[in-house]
Amino acid sequence: MRNLDDIQPESPQQGFQFPGLFEITAVGNAGTGLDERMPLLIAGLGLNVLEGSVRSRPSREGNYVSVTLSFTCPDREKYDAAHAVLRADPDVRWTL
Repeated sequence: MRNLDDIQPESPQQGFQFPGLFEITAVGNAGTGLDERMPLLIAGLGLNVLEGSVRSRPSREGNYVSVTLSFTCPDREKYDAAHAVLRADPDVRWTL
């Protein structure tokens, strides 16, 4: 079995390309200000959050909210760090 880090795209249009523009979504508890905290957490890593890119959507029952934003990222390590910082937040259930 191959290590996932060893898998490279066969063409430039395939897979993650760094540096690049990416979207990240966090799903978490509603009413906790996740839509306000999330851009601050990502910017705290030194990543550039695109102005006006933050959007949120409540769940059908209103217990959860999904927040999505776009950011520029120089490398895979920073991309992984963005997911890690969001997953460390006590109100975040998962990230996409």
